Amino acid sequence: MQLFDTHTHLNARGLLKDLEAVLQRAAEAGVVNIVNVGYDLEASRYSVDLAASEPQVYAAVGQHPQDALNYSEAVEQELYTLLQKPKVVALGEIGLDYYRDYAPRELQREIFIRQLGMAREAGLPVLIHSRDAAMETVEILKAEGNRSGIMHCFSGSWEIAKLCLGLGFHISIAGPVTFPNARKLQEVAVKVPLDRLLIETDCPWLAPQKYRGTRNEPAYVAEVALKIADLRGMDPEELAEMTTTNAKKLFGTINNEQLLINNK
Repeated sequence: MQLFDTHTHLNARGLLKDLEAVLQRAAEAGVVNIVNVGYDLEASRYSVDLAASEPQVYAAVGQHPQDALNYSEAVEQELYTLLQKPKVVALGEIGLDYYRDYAPRELQREIFIRQLGMAREAGLPVLIHSRDAAMETVEILKAEGNRSGIMHCFSGSWEIAKLCLGLGFHISIAGPVTFPNARKLQEVAVKVPLDRLLIETDCPWLAPQKYRGTRNEPAYVAEVALKIADLRGMDPEELAEMTTTNAKKLFGTINNEQLLINNK
């Protein structure tokens, strides 16, 4: 299988200590591309540097809603600069988190809207984090007009998924789809049109059932693909190929790779 892990945090919880081994295991599992996602300025800088040094890794930069209190004009300016760097394919992760409430909700909304504007200006898709704020997230996306991006680590209902699909977004499924009691998410995984479906690990969190309780890593995205293929009654190779093609089209890596070949 050729797999594309659309959302990782390779600089979190000690992954740096054995990063090369993590990337090697990913390659052995068939993971051809990885998007490493920023959640604050430091993590965004790291994502850009990692993408520059690892051929299979791409970067996303942005400020997570839990870190909205640390957002400033200076942060925004540097994020905008980082968006221009090679191999940056998305702005994220951004959105709303009303579960933790680490930052005032009004401030979260303000920072979310500002970063959506940056993505439109840069012509990049957005990676959306939404926890206990599904309808408000959808309403903001609709009002702001962003029509390219991913509902990352989707955990909502099929009704919410349909609204997101209607806005032009992709739905990305992570390890929880493998949990025995994840019936709502499994329904979404079956019903999302194949050309709008993506897979991810969100590592180092949310390891699939087979590895539950351990550190997650990109190699385990294969478990997500196998589970969704089983739910849909598909050949896992077909599911892997489709989700990988979807990711490459969304992030533009097919065109970038062709340009690199043409320029050699």
